[in-house]
Amino acid sequence: MFDTLSDRLSATFKNLRGKGRLSEADIDATAREIRIALLEADVALPVVRAFIANVKERARGVEVSQALNPAQQVVKIVNEELVSILGGETRRLRFAKTAPTVIMLAGLQGAGKTTLAGKLGLWLKSQGHSPLLVACDLQRPNAVNQLSVVAERAGVSVYAPEPGNGVGDPVQVAKDSIEYAKAKVHDIVIVDTAGRLGIDQELMRQAADIRDAVSPDEILFVVDAMIGQDAVNTAEAFRDGVGFDGVVLSKLDGDARGGAALSIAHVTGKQVMFASNGEKLEDFDAFHPDRMASRILDMGDLLTLIEQAEKTFSQEEAAKMASKLSSSKGGKDFTLDDFLSQMEQVRKMGSISKLLGMLPGMGQIKDQISNIDERDIDRTAAIIKSMTPKERAEPTLINGSRRARIAKGSGVEVSAVKSLVERFFEARKMMSKMAQGGGMPGMPGMPGMGGGPGRQKKQVKQAKGKRKSGNPMKRKAEEAAAAERREQAAQGGAFGLPAQEDKNFELPDEFKKFM
Repeated sequence: MFDTLSDRLSATFKNLRGKGRLSEADIDATAREIRIALLEADVALPVVRAFIANVKERARGVEVSQALNPAQQVVKIVNEELVSILGGETRRLRFAKTAPTVIMLAGLQGAGKTTLAGKLGLWLKSQGHSPLLVACDLQRPNAVNQLSVVAERAGVSVYAPEPGNGVGDPVQVAKDSIEYAKAKVHDIVIVDTAGRLGIDQELMRQAADIRDAVSPDEILFVVDAMIGQDAVNTAEAFRDGVGFDGVVLSKLDGDARGGAALSIAHVTGKQVMFASNGEKLEDFDAFHPDRMASRILDMGDLLTLIEQAEKTFSQEEAAKMASKLSSSKGGKDFTLDDFLSQMEQVRKMGSISKLLGMLPGMGQIKDQISNIDERDIDRTAAIIKSMTPKERAEPTLINGSRRARIAKGSGVEVSAVKSLVERFFEARKMMSKMAQGGGMPGMPGMPGMGGGPGRQKKQVKQAKGKRKSGNPMKRKAEEAAAAERREQAAQGGAFGLPAQEDKNFELPDEFKKFM
């Protein structure tokens, strides 16, 4: 969603590199480029003005003028200001002192409230809670049925006593759901309310009535990140009409400009708490302003990547694989079965394109990343599964006839089987070397990054000592002179000068700052 904004900002910062000092003209030109980038990304005008004013004021200050690298300081300032307009610190859910905690979802029709109720339910369930979804959208056709299906997929309970499609009282359903949750020991109630195509009195009245009936601990405003500036206007209308405590961004994986997402927290004063960035129920997480700012500036999002890896990978399994690779056999214990297991675990983390997009600097090759064929992993898995257990354990057994059989069984060319086996051997060799502390191959001269213990350093030719004269008289005179020089050096200071007796000697002021 923020690709265009990232590209413009990256190009702007590239122009600053190599400059030892920033002039007023440089700061003004940079601010102008950032302003254009934000406006093109559909960020609200008041937000852009405040953002640019803060950046220019700080860029003219001491932190940039006295910096060793002014360009990096400007990037740091822009990053901090982005974090600020995105809401500052991460906002967490407030839980009630006595269960159940009531969370009410509000927003326009089509914003994705019903799907998001299932995502939020699954997210809370993974944290050890027992959520209950409540169907209070009784106007939209099949809304109740949709919530039931989503709840079943998420593995959470649903309370839907009314059929919907215009039948039933949503306020009464919301009120009864609290007692039902207490009876069934659910500690969280998520109320899915009806929306409209636009702001109207009936929508606001019904939302306010449900709010008054259940007294929610959190009212979350769900907004489609793709609808542009109207998102800000709708958010202001809901804030004034019903009130809300936090914002949830849906469809953050779209290709719209997405500047509205940058504007809502600043305009409404309410922080973005969650973000939905995919169609699957698992594509949902807490919103971290600092991580989003890093993504926009192409600095990556390694913390989220690590969190996803920790959810997917078993510590015990990882230790087992590491011991196989670092064994004295040169990693030969690591088989194609292990490789397949690791590959399937990476696949559980999400699409390869998304994972690579979280690495710093990947914005420069985003076209190549977007062209990655996710089906390659399935093809690789099919090839490995077409092998016998003995072939997976000992890939060296795979000869021409075996390759032909495996290719036929997996529906690929023989060359694909050969290529996979060769790449597996290369990858195993490289991973084994890294596990044993050899570093990355092909990068000598950097500790831990290459060469390893096997590389021989170039022998430096030892210099010959000073020749002595063959004349006995001359040699005796030279030895006497050398002995005299050694005695003077022992009695004096450095460089053979007389020793200084001044005990109050101090360094000049210009050298003191280096000590």
